[in-house]
Amino acid sequence: MSEPRYGIWIPVYGNCGVMNHPLEPRDASYSRAKDLIQLAERCGFTTTLIAEHIINPRNQQLDQLETWTAAAALAEATNSIEIIAAVKPLLFHPAILAKMALGIDAISGGRFAINLVSAWFKPEMEKSGISFLPHDERYRYSNEWIRVVKALWSGERVNFQGDYFQISDLSFNPPPVANPHPRVYVGGESEPAQALAAKEADVFFLNGRPIEAIRETIAQVAKQPRDRSKPLGFAMSAFVIARPTDEEAQEEYHNLRAMVVAQDDRSELLKGVDSEVVMFKNLAKYPGVGSNGGTAAGLVGSYDTVASRIAEFNRVGIGTFMLQFQPFATEMRHFSEEVMPRVRRRSPPEASQELVAAKG
Repeated sequence: MSEPRYGIWIPVYGNCGVMNHPLEPRDASYSRAKDLIQLAERCGFTTTLIAEHIINPRNQQLDQLETWTAAAALAEATNSIEIIAAVKPLLFHPAILAKMALGIDAISGGRFAINLVSAWFKPEMEKSGISFLPHDERYRYSNEWIRVVKALWSGERVNFQGDYFQISDLSFNPPPVANPHPRVYVGGESEPAQALAAKEADVFFLNGRPIEAIRETIAQVAKQPRDRSKPLGFAMSAFVIARPTDEEAQEEYHNLRAMVVAQDDRSELLKGVDSEVVMFKNLAKYPGVGSNGGTAAGLVGSYDTVASRIAEFNRVGIGTFMLQFQPFATEMRHFSEEVMPRVRRRSPPEASQELVAAKG
């Protein structure tokens, strides 16, 4: 088993947990993002994710950090950390996105990746006059979109005739620094998302859920057709509350949860969600703290408890943990100092590995 990779969510919405915490006012600025990613790099985190929305889904009147300009700037502001920018294909023509990604790949020296998400928040599309395709068609669109992007990253002259895109005699230079191209993460929980991940992703990015649900999802994806020579990795989102004792962690969980309930009116967000999106059907089962599953993964407890649960997830195939904290900087430091070493000291089981081959 490879040692887990740890990453952080950039708080593009302002905060990942409580929107207005007494020790963490809402702040979706680039300056904050830069400070956090630089601290994460010093603390031993090796990757970061910048989610993509053009308006804030939690409250459309609040600030929202723009993903791709931030990614380019963060590539220049860092030295070693992987920078993953989420992308919704409906917002970008694949040729334009492919060229932008090559630019950030060059700025970062090969540390850039994309997280392909097929969109769920209707208002940002509808208000922009962009057609919001039905759920399964969005995945067909994304499938064709990523094929075009990868072809253009190859450095070869591309001629492509599809249902959505027609590319004629186009090639890009210089080629990518990353070999063979920037890493592709795919997010989603539906069957079309699993099929797309198995076919085109390097890593399938899962929302945090209990380990039994994660194990089941990994097994389902393993049944999808895939090139056996290219193992598929798995990443998972989680909100961490780690303290010296389980009791202290539970107390902090209830404190944060009470603030979330008091502050977080999700009515406008839920009005904008496509009813066919599986993610929100699953997340409704696990109310808690944080986005994209948050505390549903159970990384709430003593330093030893959290380390043990990370090791368990790692054994079933999760190689990358994309984490949220609150207050972010303080808790990220504690995680680095207290939890990472505990995971590292655990004896790795023989049967696990970071990249789990999805069987074709």
